[in-house]
Amino acid sequence: MPDYGLDVEFGIFPSPDAARHHEVLELAQLADVLGLDHVSIQDHPYQAAHLDTWTLLSAIGSRTTQIRLSTNVANLPLRPPVVLAKAAASLDLLTGGRVELGLGAGAFWDGIEAAGGGGKTPKESVDALVEAMTIIRSFWAGERGRLDGEHYSNHGLKPGPRPAHDIPIWLGAYKPRMIRLTGQLADGWVPSMGYADPPALPDLSARLDEAAVAAGRAPQDIRRIYNIFGQFGSGSGLFRGTPKDWAEQLTDLAVGIGMDTFIVGADDPDFVRRFAAEVMPLTRELVAAEREGGSPGVPLETESPAPAEREAVATQDSSSFTAAQLAIPAHLVEVHDYLRSELDQVRDIVRQVREGHTSVGQARSVINTMTMRQNNWTLGAYCESYCRIVTGHHTNEDRGMFPHLLRADPSLEPIVTRLHDEHEVIAGLLDQLDQALVALVGDPGYGSDGQRALDTLSGALDQLTESLLAHLSYEEEALHDPLAIHGFG
Repeated sequence: MPDYGLDVEFGIFPSPDAARHHEVLELAQLADVLGLDHVSIQDHPYQAAHLDTWTLLSAIGSRTTQIRLSTNVANLPLRPPVVLAKAAASLDLLTGGRVELGLGAGAFWDGIEAAGGGGKTPKESVDALVEAMTIIRSFWAGERGRLDGEHYSNHGLKPGPRPAHDIPIWLGAYKPRMIRLTGQLADGWVPSMGYADPPALPDLSARLDEAAVAAGRAPQDIRRIYNIFGQFGSGSGLFRGTPKDWAEQLTDLAVGIGMDTFIVGADDPDFVRRFAAEVMPLTRELVAAEREGGSPGVPLETESPAPAEREAVATQDSSSFTAAQLAIPAHLVEVHDYLRSELDQVRDIVRQVREGHTSVGQARSVINTMTMRQNNWTLGAYCESYCRIVTGHHTNEDRGMFPHLLRADPSLEPIVTRLHDEHEVIAGLLDQLDQALVALVGDPGYGSDGQRALDTLSGALDQLTESLLAHLSYEEEALHDPLAIHGFG
């Protein structure tokens, strides 16, 4: 089977468990900070234990800045296409173009009928899906409704709003007609383990290619998103072994079959951390090596060198590290660069508020309508999210990475102690920033003209900026070689 040459992407597929809603949101935030590409949510409105999918995705969108949001897949019989198109376009605007729409023709019909969705034959459900895709795309394009279909109508509808970007449509498809429809019309194909295990993928993908070519499309125009499930351990089998085993199996699926996006079912933060730190970089390295016809560097699962060897390696030039080793400190820099860019955004927002607006009332009006890079939220909510992400990042380091490095190399204790102490200082500065935000956004009477509130907020930002940027730079320099040698743990 062909390799379509698309960048490999990764995501999580958390359970939308209403009893664990705080944990679900925190897991999505963690995935965002760790650099995953997608958070994807199943849609079963008749499932009593589940949160509503669009409400959950909206909450996730408010707490994240980079990760893309998708339904996996939206239950079309219970989501009228006009309403679905408007919901997706609205969330896309509110998150700066991060929505991807997965659609399904319908399953679990007893539940659908109990929820008022009515029943359909397999043919009728696919016919309805074709009509729905036509309505959704015309809505996003701003085209006045013209369809009077057998299942749906939008005749005379004035559409809006338009989304922030061209939202791709994925289809969950297994049967021949749905596979043909995906090849003809969809931007992505999203099968799941359990319904289409790896041995079934080559034939399904070949049929998808045939349908795409027959429709005048290139097969590589269709992303292949695979929902996978497993755990780390010493056992054999698909997605049951070490991170290295996972990376090799994902590479086989990418370059052997053409799957390019892997959405892993996960509710455990420790699993997600390990997946991001070990499986993702090694998979990308192995895929790149396969495509270049070379061999990848030393895998991440190699043992740490002996103490004498550690001392020798720690003094070596960075060019002598393998690509897999360098990927680990590079990932820390990526997380830090995100924190730096978001801090720049917070400062820029405050600068915009200060220029030409002297009263708190005027400032609040500007803040509440301001378009930020990723989220259309108030300054208070935006900064609150940023503070939470910084704190979460530092907590992960204090509880996981630092103890691991000390076990591997006790001589790092002075560095780790300094970094931990700096985390405490930054936590205090974040508290000061929160207090300044409460004064500005939460109390319109703070200062007769709002100037005092803005000065306090700017001062808090200046202190945070000075301390945080110095801390990030020191950590990257001091931990570069130790992380390359010992990993995140």
